[in-house]
Amino acid sequence: MAKIKSIEYFRVLPRWLFVKVTSEDGLFGWGESTLEGHTEAIEGSLNELCKRFIGYEADDIEHIWQVAWRLGFYRGGAVFMSAISGIDIALWDLKGRKLGVPIYSLLGGKLRDKLKVYAWIGGDRPRDVSEQAKARKAQGFTVIKMNATEDLGWLDSPSALQSSVDRLAAVKAEGLDAGLDFHGRVHKPMAKQLAKLLEPHQPLFIEEPLLSEHPEAIKHFSQQTTIPIALGERLYNRWEVKPFLESSSIDILQPDVSHCGGISEIRRIAAMCEAYDVGLAPHCPLGPIALAASIQVAVASPNFVIQEMSLGIHYNKMTPQGAGTYDLCSYLKNPSIFDVDKGYVKTPKGAGLGIDIDEDMVREASKDCTAWRCLEFFGPCGEVREW
Repeated sequence: MAKIKSIEYFRVLPRWLFVKVTSEDGLFGWGESTLEGHTEAIEGSLNELCKRFIGYEADDIEHIWQVAWRLGFYRGGAVFMSAISGIDIALWDLKGRKLGVPIYSLLGGKLRDKLKVYAWIGGDRPRDVSEQAKARKAQGFTVIKMNATEDLGWLDSPSALQSSVDRLAAVKAEGLDAGLDFHGRVHKPMAKQLAKLLEPHQPLFIEEPLLSEHPEAIKHFSQQTTIPIALGERLYNRWEVKPFLESSSIDILQPDVSHCGGISEIRRIAAMCEAYDVGLAPHCPLGPIALAASIQVAVASPNFVIQEMSLGIHYNKMTPQGAGTYDLCSYLKNPSIFDVDKGYVKTPKGAGLGIDIDEDMVREASKDCTAWRCLEFFGPCGEVREW
C-alpha cells in the first residue's frame, strides 16, 4: 500500500484537462477531467479535491470515490462529477500499472478482443458529408456520426429538415452506417417530424432527440418512432440514469467517463443498463485518456455496442491557439493503440489504461494554454439557440 503524494492537472490543447496522480512509491496514473467549455470551473473543483486526498491510500479507489461524493454534502452536477472522474480514472490507471495488468482485468476480465468504433463527420453545421464519409471509410471506419441539423428554432420551417434526410441518404450510399445527433438542438415540435422522415433510411440511432431534462417528453417520443434512441452524456451519475431506464424510453445509454464519476461510476451504470436490456455506447469526443478509460470498461461490459472516438473531430481543429496541431493521438507515445481496422479497434493489452502519455509534451503544451470556449449560436431575432 502507498499513499497519494501528489495530484496535478494540466490544461492542454485542443480542449482537454488531464490529471496525474502520483503515489509515495513513485508510481503514477493518468486521468481526464475534460468538460467541454468549463475548464476553469473544473480546475477550481480539482483544487479542493486534490488537497483533500493527499495522504489517502492510492489503492482505496472506492473509499476515495465515496468520500468525494458523500462528504461534500452538495453532490452531483457536471463540474463536480468531472473533477471526480479525472482522479478516479488516474487511480485505476495507477493500480493497473502497479499490478501489471489492464484495468479490465480488475473489472472481471475481457469479453471481447476488439471493439466497434465510430468517428464524426460534418461539423456543427453539417455539409460535404459524402466526401467526409469516403475519407472515414478510407481510414477504416464503417460507422460515422454527424449532427442531424444545423441550429434550429423551437418551431422552424419543415423545409429545414430535408437536408438532414439527404445527408443520411448520402452517407448510407457510401456503404456506411450512421448515428444522427440531434444534440438537444431539435425541440419537440421539430423532433417528431424529423424522426418520421428519417425512419425509412434506418439510422443506427438518434442521439439526444430531446434534452435530457425532459424525461416525460422523451418517453412519449420513444413511443412514436422505431429508431433506437440514445442519450446520456448529460447524465452525471447512476441516480440520474435511473428514471430513463425505469421508463423504458431509451435503447442505448451514452455515459461519459470524464463526466459521470470515472471508471468506478460508469462501470456501475453499465451494469444497471444491462439489467434493463439497454446497450452501452460510451460518449467520448474527448482526449486519449478518456477514450482509453472508456475502452477498458467497454471490454468488460456484456452490453457494450459501439465506442465514439474523436480522431479528426472538428473540435480538434477549432482551438484558440495551435489550431489543427493537436489530435487524439498527439500526446501518446504509442499512438497505434487506437488504429482502426474494418471498423474495430483492438483490445489493448498494456497495464492500466494501456496508453503511454508523453508527459514532457503535456507539460510543455499546458504552458499558457487558453481554455476552450463553447460555441455560440443565435437565431435571426438574436435569440440563443442550443449548441
